[in-house]
Amino acid sequence: MTLTRWLVLRACAGVLLLLAARGLIAQEKPLGPAKEDLQRARQKAVNFLRTTQADNGSWTAPDAVGISALVAYGLLSAGMPADDPVMVKTLDFLTANSQADGRICAAASRHSGYETCVALMALKEANSSGKYTPIIERAAKFVRRLQIDETQNVDTSEPRYGGAGYSPDGERPDLSNTAFLVEALRAAGAGPDDPALQKALIFVSRCQNLESEFNTSPAAAQINDGGFFYTSSAGGASPAGTTAEGGLRSYGSMTYAGLKSMIYAGLTPDDPRVRAAIDWIEKHYTVANNPGMGNNGLFYYYQLFAKALDAMNLDNVEDAQGEKHDWRKELATHLFSLQDANGSWVNSSTRWYEGDPNLVTAYSLIALRYCEPRASEQGRP
Repeated sequence: MTLTRWLVLRACAGVLLLLAARGLIAQEKPLGPAKEDLQRARQKAVNFLRTTQADNGSWTAPDAVGISALVAYGLLSAGMPADDPVMVKTLDFLTANSQADGRICAAASRHSGYETCVALMALKEANSSGKYTPIIERAAKFVRRLQIDETQNVDTSEPRYGGAGYSPDGERPDLSNTAFLVEALRAAGAGPDDPALQKALIFVSRCQNLESEFNTSPAAAQINDGGFFYTSSAGGASPAGTTAEGGLRSYGSMTYAGLKSMIYAGLTPDDPRVRAAIDWIEKHYTVANNPGMGNNGLFYYYQLFAKALDAMNLDNVEDAQGEKHDWRKELATHLFSLQDANGSWVNSSTRWYEGDPNLVTAYSLIALRYCEPRASEQGRP
């Protein structure tokens, strides 16, 4: 290199450094919370959960397999290794509740579907050695039997087709349990084209307030805002209430559950159902509450919020006022502010068991998993 060229390059480098220092050129900055803040919150939560585990490896109650599975999944999400004594005890507890038909729950459980789904997810997360593969495979077969379809003489035109409820008895399916089914089967290795995920997509689409070829129910046209409600089956229901005309109101947690399930089933951002869901999210973006439900189901909402936006590969969400939000940072910062001194989280609203700090702390750790700091990328929304 000639002296002249070296001097020119050095001068250019100096100019770039000066402009960067003055903020006149874009500088890449990390997205999400500071790593040390995230690790501090996680460690406090882990320490709390270490103190509340029962001798048999469960949390909250010996027959609350679903809560124990969510805590296990949350701890694994926070980086606890599968051979940690706390994790060994809870994995042993989960496997001890593996029933002959593949269910993972207490023998008399009325929520065998949801509990098996979350237990499958936890065991899959801890299965690097392959130790739990036989249990996972049996559980996946059971989860498939939860789905309401032709095997139960249900036609594709029926609103309940493709959905799943709390147990495989053909009871009213709902979007929450169907979203757990989709996520569990995905963890077990099912791809977007898997028949079960495609059947679930039919049910999920009918729980969206969007009149289209995928949802021709009268309820779809009454609100038509792109959000999601609890179930289209048995006349439909939404805990967010109804309009004077009988429309089922959309709300936050089910909208993120619906969006996540659609992405897992292979839909892309150019699909009108996905675009409509994103439009609803942009209009109702918040980490302060569960839109349409206030504090009810708030921490359940947070983990769905994080999973869905991560599945969409979104780094920022632009709200109705045109402001862009680094959702990872905002969600994590808000969760940090809500964490109790003992490391737990708990909801002031006790609906849906969110008065239980074990369950709510699990939800929070799962949400924080998707708030990991990451480098910004040019061209991403």
